[in-house]
Amino acid sequence: MRTAFIQQLIVEARQDPRIFLAVGDLGFSVIEPFANEFPDRFLNAGVAEQNMTGVAAGLASEGYHVFTYSIANFPTLRCLEQIRNDVCYHNLPVTIVAVGGGLAYGNLGYSHHAVQDLAILRTLPNMTVLAPADPGETRECVGRLCAHPGPSYLRIGKAGEKALHEVRGIEHGPLQIRKGTSGIALVATGGILDEALAAADLLAGSGQSVSVYSLPWLKPLEPRRLLALTPYKFLLAVEEHVSEGGLASILREQLPQHIPVHSLSVSESSSGKVGSQAWLRREAGVCADDIVRRVRQWPG
Repeated sequence: MRTAFIQQLIVEARQDPRIFLAVGDLGFSVIEPFANEFPDRFLNAGVAEQNMTGVAAGLASEGYHVFTYSIANFPTLRCLEQIRNDVCYHNLPVTIVAVGGGLAYGNLGYSHHAVQDLAILRTLPNMTVLAPADPGETRECVGRLCAHPGPSYLRIGKAGEKALHEVRGIEHGPLQIRKGTSGIALVATGGILDEALAAADLLAGSGQSVSVYSLPWLKPLEPRRLLALTPYKFLLAVEEHVSEGGLASILREQLPQHIPVHSLSVSESSSGKVGSQAWLRREAGVCADDIVRRVRQWPG
């Protein structure tokens, strides 16, 4: 997804001289095409994310739309005060890009696990929150953010993610990726959509047809955008995030109270574990097999 992000940002920067990229001393082998084409609109701020965010706010106050870019928690939790006070409070066009959302950097330990970020960032004023599932959604999100500059958060994967679908229209609410024949729907946000699709395949193999939705647009979100989910008898929110404040919470806040939203999220017991993203998803209870098990437990 990070390659798709840079490629689309270059497309947008060729049309908009306000677009600026600041990185926290990383992204090498990915960000060079932007830096080489727009050297006057690129800054390596070093391993100093708080300073990077303050500089981004300063540049934004002078007319730039600044994208800050770093791994997982570093451009978010490490500099939350600067995001809250410098960016959001002044309603400045700064887009925070977190690479490796969820457990993508699992081998580097809990310091690199971004599993509370959606809950925290969506509480901030003026903030738009987007979590694309694949390269296609990433490109669409970047285009939307560039067309509507403001405080925003873009949570993307690490690298090598496959294209999962060709459905477009992120502003319109949940994207229906699979249409099932039962009253069951899986709703995923971010890269864990691949596990939801794998689970749907497993369920189909045993004669259970479920719908699958991707929801990259998390804030601002109005109830009318979620009307497509209201007919289902069983909604399962699948997220690479803790249960508090994430996708399931968003759906419960926005959908009518009579619609039960079930949650499959990262367990707290996985916080001290180190391993690949696939292994950690299994340990955290959010892999395809866990989704299948949860669906089959539903008595309806």
